[in-house]
Amino acid sequence: MLKKELKEKVEQCYMELAQAEELPQADLPKGHLISVPKQEEHGDFASNLALTMAGPLKMPPAKIAQALQNGLVRDPLFSKVEVAGPGFLNLFISDSFWQGHLRTIIQAGRRYGESREGENRKVLVEFVSANPTGPLHVGHGRGAAVGDSLARIMAAAGFDVSTEYYINDAGNQMQTLGRSVYLRYLEHFGQDVEFPKECYQGEYIREIAVRIAKQEGDRFISLPFDECSQFFIEQAVQEISQGIREDLEDFNVHFDNWYSEKRLHSSGFIQDTIQELQAEGFIYEKDGALWFRTTEFGDDKDRVVRRSNGELTYFAADIAYHREKFQRGYEMLVDIWGADHHGYVPRVKAAIQAMGHDPKGLQVLLVQLVNLIQGGKLKAMSTRAGEFVTLREVLDDVGTDAARFIFLTRRCDSHLDFDLDLAKSQSQENPVYYVQYAHARLCSVFEKAAEAGLIQDRDNALDELLDMGEMDLSLLKEPEELRIMKLLASFPETVAGSAAALEPHRISYYLHDLAGLLHKFYAKHRFVGDDNVLSTARLVMAGATRTVLANGLAMLGVSAPEKM
Repeated sequence: MLKKELKEKVEQCYMELAQAEELPQADLPKGHLISVPKQEEHGDFASNLALTMAGPLKMPPAKIAQALQNGLVRDPLFSKVEVAGPGFLNLFISDSFWQGHLRTIIQAGRRYGESREGENRKVLVEFVSANPTGPLHVGHGRGAAVGDSLARIMAAAGFDVSTEYYINDAGNQMQTLGRSVYLRYLEHFGQDVEFPKECYQGEYIREIAVRIAKQEGDRFISLPFDECSQFFIEQAVQEISQGIREDLEDFNVHFDNWYSEKRLHSSGFIQDTIQELQAEGFIYEKDGALWFRTTEFGDDKDRVVRRSNGELTYFAADIAYHREKFQRGYEMLVDIWGADHHGYVPRVKAAIQAMGHDPKGLQVLLVQLVNLIQGGKLKAMSTRAGEFVTLREVLDDVGTDAARFIFLTRRCDSHLDFDLDLAKSQSQENPVYYVQYAHARLCSVFEKAAEAGLIQDRDNALDELLDMGEMDLSLLKEPEELRIMKLLASFPETVAGSAAALEPHRISYYLHDLAGLLHKFYAKHRFVGDDNVLSTARLVMAGATRTVLANGLAMLGVSAPEKM
């Protein structure tokens, strides 16, 4: 990656100057950064090495920078090196590098953007994990888009990534679910029942009950719930879980593992975990209940893991679940939760620390709410009343590509206004259309090139271009061309940075910027014109841009259409 290469070049230049006794000897500082100046006229990159070395060398930073400038300017990678301000080095990269890098992109193809920055570190990304008590709503969809895209990006950056869905199929909520379906079942057969407000109110509960009635008849109407609860729970969980899986598959989200909380309970692993922590003094008994000493790790109060009636809390299951994740060999855990779980983070980290793991080994992303807008108005949603917009409704309305991309147009911890009308529009205001159209536009460029006889095989056009001996990439020197080439070269670094920061929205931002540069170029210049040599060079740039757009969209789980 270019920033890394530049950092090494600048530091190597210093070491050579020190060896030649043109500068004093000193250890290289950790604070050396390569940054991108805000203004183009200040160069492509800037180094602060001279500023960080001023103290150790006991020299003015400007004098150190001058020596570095004299050494670096001899490198053909740089067209110019300037000393700026108190001692910054402004680095101008030669046009020939940007032009030649187009070949690198095309040769790498689908692998362009990948790196080994993750060093094959084993990571588990757990996301969605919605209770199987109802269909996925639009908020779950945002979490699904964030988690799945992040896993794809981290894999591209060299992490060994697995994905997991934790099925909350145990506890009181399962009893409530089963009772809700049972009561609707009785209603279906004309029984006069009182439907408590704590039961699940959605129409989907009635639909499950009706299907059970058709399959099983009235054989349960004379049975109390306690005698048939397991049947109704299992039927409801099975049907709701199947719907969740189908929605996620259609949303282009695929999990490596589905982990059942019920199996975690039945295995005895939770009890074993509690006993181990109790033996180590992290869990104590008080008033007949068991408490975890989370205050020792910064929590505002200790937390119950087993109530006085012997019932285990969700926290107890989560402690065991995270312990088991580490036992599976994962070095880093990424959990993606709803924003309402903010207060839950410190206690889970406390448990991880008590179990002997670095709490930084758990990274939690909190996903904020989604406001759906239609006709310029906010759509009302109330999960308590069972009235909420499902992910399936959004997919049927705007499609998978639009939903995934728009969910990733802002940081996941920021509120998102999702305009359903905009998501279906074919305009530059629609971000997914704007990016996909850039890819489709480049595909049409290659159709025109084939019609003009510049290429023979449109499907293998990029290989064909690379084999052309008369290609002159030095002709790509228009400002618009250079901006595109520079942004293309930064893609691997963008992917690595997105993975390291756990911020998949960086890829959507990048793609929007690249599409913008492409559309501006297209409005001002022609890819295929009268000058065949220039047209061939521009086709190489078109091919490299198309490759990066397709690769970036794939990391977001979004398609790259050839026609729109």
